[in-house]
Amino acid sequence: MIIIKNNKEIEKMRKVGKFAAQLLDYIEPFVKEGVTTLYLNDLCEEFTQKHGAISAPLHYNGFPKSICTSINNVVCHGIPSKNDILKDGDIINIDVTVILDGFHGDTSRTFMIGTVDDNVKNLVRRTKKAMYKGINAVKPGKYLYEVGKAIEKYISKFGYSIVREYGGHGIGREFHEEPQVFHHFTLSNKMPLREGMTFTIEPMINMGSSYLVKTSKKDGWTVTTADGSPSAQFEHTILVTADGAEILTKI
Repeated sequence: MIIIKNNKEIEKMRKVGKFAAQLLDYIEPFVKEGVTTLYLNDLCEEFTQKHGAISAPLHYNGFPKSICTSINNVVCHGIPSKNDILKDGDIINIDVTVILDGFHGDTSRTFMIGTVDDNVKNLVRRTKKAMYKGINAVKPGKYLYEVGKAIEKYISKFGYSIVREYGGHGIGREFHEEPQVFHHFTLSNKMPLREGMTFTIEPMINMGSSYLVKTSKKDGWTVTTADGSPSAQFEHTILVTADGAEILTKI
């Protein structure tokens, strides 16, 4: 069931969304060569607790850490570790979700470490632009599939592929609500957009033609590209407004 937020709930979503954005801004200066992803996780957890919020991923369905750190060919759900040390040329997606006053804010960015290969740099920049293409396609009365259609139209000309197994989702009091948001065109998303809906747009874009992914049998979480190619992702939580979309996870 799609949950339409009332004015009071929307204000709470704005507040938690802003805090999620502040958390990513806070961690950005620490994302550099030689740092472990566990260190980044611990800093985020400390910052979150200090501000009276809760890290939603921690213990969510057994996830062991407070944020997701996905490096290079890791598509999503990378688990922070003392053994994952950022190197020159790496890219890393940091995905944070926080709970404040009973509501969730979810956002992510892909950061580039040092001197990144130009082809990979283009992947990151184009993935960010693809997210905004999807956001700009949101209009009340239009269908949800316009989001995936806009992203696919933009991305297809570069020979990249869009991950299909994972996508965006409704969000509010619950971490994951309806609807599921696909980042490619599919009639499964033939759902009218209504003012007051809140959901994430978070395209995961793989370099190369394969959108196939695989999940680690060792930890049950880490999702990588099946062909080992780099993958990038950006994410915002948005609100459907009377004339389009409001990005909730920005300052």
